[in-house]
Amino acid sequence: MTQPPATSRAPSTPAPPRMEELAPGVHAYIQPDGGWCLNNAGVLIGDDAVAVVDTAATERRARALRAAIASRTPLEVRTIVTTHHHGDHHFGNAVVAPHATVVSHEVTRTEMARRGLAMREVWPATQWGDVRLALPTLTFRERATLHVGGLTAELMHVGPAHTTSDIVVWLPGQRVLFAGDVLLPGCTPFVLMGSLSGTLEAITRLRSLDPAVVVGGHGPVAGPEVLDATQEYLEWVRDTARAGLAAGLSPLQAARDSDLGPYAALRDPERLVANLHRAYAEESELPPDTEIRSAPVFAEMAQFNGGRPVACHA
Repeated sequence: MTQPPATSRAPSTPAPPRMEELAPGVHAYIQPDGGWCLNNAGVLIGDDAVAVVDTAATERRARALRAAIASRTPLEVRTIVTTHHHGDHHFGNAVVAPHATVVSHEVTRTEMARRGLAMREVWPATQWGDVRLALPTLTFRERATLHVGGLTAELMHVGPAHTTSDIVVWLPGQRVLFAGDVLLPGCTPFVLMGSLSGTLEAITRLRSLDPAVVVGGHGPVAGPEVLDATQEYLEWVRDTARAGLAAGLSPLQAARDSDLGPYAALRDPERLVANLHRAYAEESELPPDTEIRSAPVFAEMAQFNGGRPVACHA
């Protein structure tokens, strides 16, 4: 394990969000401590406009992101890049910038339309506020280039990884990578709705970019060491799945029998159960697009946590 682990349990009151300047005009909006629904965003401030990479899960948190942007620049947010279809990364689109052009992968738009605001049903007690679905109006398949003043951002499809259609935002001039949930520094990776093997392939591609700074979809700003840390964890999950299948264990049983070792301190370690479900599917040579129902898996993650439900901290 090459990356220092983070705490595995959320504090009762997370630290307030913060804006970190990574390079001139390039900012990371970090929401500690990176657990379920506490995602990060990127803010690119150009000479005449602003672009945002992902927003936030709730109206309150999206308003805080909007205020943080306004504290840095009076310019309008004209573009929002949505890295994948999970609601914590796009429910706040219409709050942050109701008239912005929303950009995503073409499959992300399809999935957003199909799922709508359904994530609210997973955590009904969360104070979602007035969040509305703002579908992308501009989509692409493999690559696109976004120009924000003097900043050049390359949008690259690297899925299936965390989901079926992840994109990352790469700023070659600054060597800054906004990785969405493909990389989660200090947090347990989550590939239930994507692909373990696909994430490993994505890591190889991202390593070739030679990033100096990596902003994951959750967790603190990191360096390239997060690539190795994520690869090591997923390879361990794959080995655990192979051993579990050989022993006739279910994913939950295999997770319970596992020694998490250095991974025990990562945020949300219960994701091991979900990751094993995906690894089992791949090791059993099921079709890559096999959908695994999330509700039963979340129930198993709660069992892994001693009966404590998976909690949204937004």
